[in-house]
Amino acid sequence: MAKRTLILVEGTRSNGLLYVKAAQRLGLHPITLSADPAQYDYLAAEGIEAIRVDTKNLDALIRECSQLRATYDLAGITSAEEVVYATVGKLCLHFDLPGPNPESIERCCDKFTQRQLLSEAGVPIPAYRLAANATDVESAAAEIGFPVILKPAVGRGSYGVRLCRDVDELAEHTTFLLGGKHIWGSAPRILVEEYAQGPHYMAHIMGNNAVGIEAADFGPPPHFVFREGIFPAPLNDDEHKRIADISLSCLRALGLGWGPTCIELRWTMRGPVVIEVNPRLGGGPQPVQLAYGIDLVTEHIKLVIGEEWDLRKRHSHIAAWRSLLPDRDGILDWIDGDSLAAAVPGVAEVKFYIEPKEPIVRKGDYRDSLGYVIAISPSRAQTEAILQRAVDLIDWSIIPFPTMCP
Repeated sequence: MAKRTLILVEGTRSNGLLYVKAAQRLGLHPITLSADPAQYDYLAAEGIEAIRVDTKNLDALIRECSQLRATYDLAGITSAEEVVYATVGKLCLHFDLPGPNPESIERCCDKFTQRQLLSEAGVPIPAYRLAANATDVESAAAEIGFPVILKPAVGRGSYGVRLCRDVDELAEHTTFLLGGKHIWGSAPRILVEEYAQGPHYMAHIMGNNAVGIEAADFGPPPHFVFREGIFPAPLNDDEHKRIADISLSCLRALGLGWGPTCIELRWTMRGPVVIEVNPRLGGGPQPVQLAYGIDLVTEHIKLVIGEEWDLRKRHSHIAAWRSLLPDRDGILDWIDGDSLAAAVPGVAEVKFYIEPKEPIVRKGDYRDSLGYVIAISPSRAQTEAILQRAVDLIDWSIIPFPTMCP
């Protein structure tokens, strides 16, 4: 009998291995299709089958999947990577497999289109303008009023996102985005947004079910690099309901509601305001699994292969995480304390993304993280104490880059 296989198009640093492991636990043979399989170190480490293919080319992907279907029982096709998720939807349509609506995914991934659809549906969002050049950016910022957020209209992982508090910072980041340092897939399209201020929340959605809400915070401005989070968020019933209701209204506005969605909001003076709708799992689904016993990755794969999912809570704990963020650029001399931190009772996971002697060049996005620690316990105070104790045991040293002589 042919092996049941799950095709994974590309992967991610945070969730790629989780999808591979979940597929294996479900008795599936995972195969990753990637333009560069070597970028995912877990594939070689785990001995996972990977095939090099241009994942931007739908016809090439169809050919590869057709060849695999001649050998394997093709159970499903999916991805943890937002950039290729619309393509995944098209593949699923071609092979008559369960999958997301590619048109809805494409609309959602274009942040300007997403903003338009949310606004038309009456969903609370920040004021926004679309800009194509420096003049547009300046006039949009003047209309909205400082501080503003500048970001590419298409992108993820906080790529190119920056808080601009005055004209100088605005000009500096506009130059960065338009001056050749940022890579555009097509003509530059910049979103200029009102800076919605207040606590940050992430609603984890599966289908039309609001599984839970996470509170998260960022490292120092002007960038938006996640520093820490806690799940479930410390909200009262009314606050939880308001965020869940607004999140589900986003799905209706964008034609989503199949599979996972992660919705980011801020609780401002006018209540919850939607910052971004991401048609994928959040970057770290482990806190949901630790706190509630719901493995969102496994449940997503069940949906992909046509099986029934189960989103029932098994228990109710408090999970918290901290990202390990460097405060300077340079060469990582050493990093240690991971085994000591992992031995602290209540610590669920400690992971380093980087090895000694590797260069560190902060980019102001998710790639800046050196790793993370996750802790769990029955109470918020206890979980936070466990997490702090573990993080205090981790240390590293960064040697500045040598200065070039003139």
